[in-house]
Amino acid sequence: MRKILKTYKPFTHAGLLMAAQYRANFFFFILGDILMCFINYFLWHAVYNSGSAESFKGFTEVDMVVYIFISFLTTTIAYSDGTYAVGEEIRDGTIAMRMIKPIRFELAFLFQELGERIMTLFLVFVPLVSGVEIYKFVMTGSVRFNIVNFVLYFISLTLAYLINFYFNVCYGYSAFVLKNLWGSNFLKNCIVGFLSGTTIPLAFLPPVVSAVLNFLPFATLSYIPVMIYLGMYAPVQILYSFGLQIFWLAFFIALQQIIWNASVKRMSVQGG
Repeated sequence: MRKILKTYKPFTHAGLLMAAQYRANFFFFILGDILMCFINYFLWHAVYNSGSAESFKGFTEVDMVVYIFISFLTTTIAYSDGTYAVGEEIRDGTIAMRMIKPIRFELAFLFQELGERIMTLFLVFVPLVSGVEIYKFVMTGSVRFNIVNFVLYFISLTLAYLINFYFNVCYGYSAFVLKNLWGSNFLKNCIVGFLSGTTIPLAFLPPVVSAVLNFLPFATLSYIPVMIYLGMYAPVQILYSFGLQIFWLAFFIALQQIIWNASVKRMSVQGG
């Protein structure tokens, strides 16, 4: 582990520098997503006001607002650009330069992204969590911050990021065949956004559909961490959720290695 950290630490530093260099682009990207969160807030506020029930599927209006903003936070922290980065290197041929270096291809991307994620944690995580907890205090009149749920959420969030990273790397390897992933990557992000519960909580879907989607890896990317933060999972469900996340992480780590070994044997890149 010490050797790995020593080898790939420069990539993390490079990721930090890249995030700092393009900070204006980063802020506008985050601002756009926050505005979308407020649109969802007003939409669900209207839904709850139009009905007489105080809760729906176990979600009060306060829970739903927290879900919206913590879901945004989770997808932002767990975001991975692996598909685009890997696809572009395959498309323009620069992947050949990485392959001749004594480093593992996917770990170089992972540690570079970790630098960007560190920047996101400092700039987004603390302010947004603080804002959500202040909102809960104002609406309920009591402090509802649960340190245990928060720690468990952060562990689940870390696993979610790793799953998302390796999933996107696996998808990025399809550029060995498709050459350009711009269109398919956009479609993939839309599908994953729905299946992960970012668009609508999976609990709102029909029971059979919800049960299936809760087992798929996409639920581990956003829905599970957010539900843990909200305190809607019992201890047994939390243990099961961690086991599910570890299972899918191991699956995608193994899958990306299998795809990589098979792809490099028939590599043909544009520009390389």
